[in-house]
Amino acid sequence: MLDKLHELLAQMPPVATVIISIACMLFFGFAMTRLTKLLKLPNVTAYILAGILIGPYCLDLIPSNVVQGMDFLSDIALALISFTTGEFFKISILKKNGPRVALITLCEAGAASVVIFVLSYFVLNLQLGFSIVLSALAAATAPASTMMTIRQTGAKGDFVNTLLQVVALDNIVALLAYGIAISVAVSLGSGESISANSVLMPLLSNLGVLILGGLFGLFMKLLMPKKRSTDNRLIISIALLFAFCGICALFDISPLLGCMSMGTVYINISGDDKLFKQLNYFSPPILLLFFVRSSVNFRLDTLFSSVGSIGTLPLIVVGLLYFGVRILGKYAGAFTGSILAGKEKRVRNLLGLALIPQAGVAIPLAAMGARALGGEIGIALETVILASAILYEIVGPACAKLSLYYSGSYSDKLEDLVPEEELPPSDQPRTEVELLIERIQKIQEQIPATATFNEENEEAFDEAAEEHYIATRPTMRHLHSNKK
Repeated sequence: MLDKLHELLAQMPPVATVIISIACMLFFGFAMTRLTKLLKLPNVTAYILAGILIGPYCLDLIPSNVVQGMDFLSDIALALISFTTGEFFKISILKKNGPRVALITLCEAGAASVVIFVLSYFVLNLQLGFSIVLSALAAATAPASTMMTIRQTGAKGDFVNTLLQVVALDNIVALLAYGIAISVAVSLGSGESISANSVLMPLLSNLGVLILGGLFGLFMKLLMPKKRSTDNRLIISIALLFAFCGICALFDISPLLGCMSMGTVYINISGDDKLFKQLNYFSPPILLLFFVRSSVNFRLDTLFSSVGSIGTLPLIVVGLLYFGVRILGKYAGAFTGSILAGKEKRVRNLLGLALIPQAGVAIPLAAMGARALGGEIGIALETVILASAILYEIVGPACAKLSLYYSGSYSDKLEDLVPEEELPPSDQPRTEVELLIERIQKIQEQIPATATFNEENEEAFDEAAEEHYIATRPTMRHLHSNKK
């Protein structure tokens, strides 16, 4: 049956093949979330598993030429993720504890990168270039999983503020480290000697991208006066993000840092967080396609075999060791950094648990790294990161929720949700059952404000749709009267 389906796909016109392939990716990605939802796993896990399922080693539903033609998705996904991360770099927040958060970030990201490099190069005897890039990617933390967990629990407080800022800064450190690492790895792969330019050029190029992204953020604000309709604001923001990605792709530079700079400049000069909510509501189909497309490239045969060009160990062993050792590095670095920053005991003991997830930024960077390195090394890098990302997305959100709970950032105890003294006074004595009923009623009043974490994004999108409908009603009335 599958053979007949493959023959049918091969005989279809190219346009039909592309459209049906995209529909297939969207459908399977959504269908897999129904299963992962039952297991209380994040959507990213579902998307990765869906890609493996429809990939060449299972159902083989997506032609290779369609997969190759969707390379641009890694840049677009990275742009959307990093732009929305810029929302958390408000100057007013950074002034309060910016230096301490920067110290914690350098410690935990640095520790994760160092232990992974020691493991891969000195312990496992893997190729130097591969080890350098893998250790740079170890610094990254997934902002999407962390944010979703915080919103679902309604957590707040000093621990949450510290966590959000560390996660945001994490990706800046990871990008800078990746830029240097990939330049060094490419130089080693081509047989060239490592020079100062190999280190300085990525730093200078990222500095240039940072400045250019800030200018794009300023330009975005100029194009969006208060009278601008919400649907046109979304169009302008997407157009600028795509244009910026195109410029970065032209010079073969990652758009992550520049898009983060764009988001940071825009939020600080406009104070407009509604645009970020609109983008968050708009981006899921694009991110779904990206993660599914990335895992379609997942090479199961490579995972269970060794790649001679990087070492003799099977990649599944490399992936499992990378998974465990990175967690140790993150925890130890966050613990040490919190002590040096003077953070309280519960922050230093629990922050490392919340930094385990790794998918949102690491996967696009791994895809770009695979493209730059090419051959077996590129395939091996993407395979290890994708395999470990599945494990991180299974255990990461649960560990983040655990850290939020034990840090006191949220509670599921009735007396914490609605303290007894907050209940309205009564002249008549109340039984324990009546007190319980009153507390449940108070909780129900608060549920809409905390439980529906995506409600604000949906409201922003609904407002844009309603405004567009109202604006087009006179035109529709005019067309209708002409028909008569």
